[in-house]
Amino acid sequence: MTLDELAGPEGGSVALPLELAWSGLRVFDLDDVKLLLGLYRIVLNNGSTDDFVRYLDQGHLVRHWPILRKMLGHGVRETWEEAFPELCRSRSA
Repeated sequence: MTLDELAGPEGGSVALPLELAWSGLRVFDLDDVKLLLGLYRIVLNNGSTDDFVRYLDQGHLVRHWPILRKMLGHGVRETWEEAFPELCRSRSA
């Protein structure tokens, strides 16, 4: 997978399936940054490659990575940063 393949929505409302968001909020307004970050945290922690492609947008991921990385476990954060060095560059931007 490449970041270019992340074809998720850029705005609007997104409902996550129960297998991803099994407790709490399942519908996220991507125009609200806090809700967008919440959805991305859930998908990054619990999702599969298909989920990443479906729910994540490359622009949002790169733009918000400096905050998102702090919301993720060490293993998830390292895996994404090793696979996509451009995320590390966004940290220092």
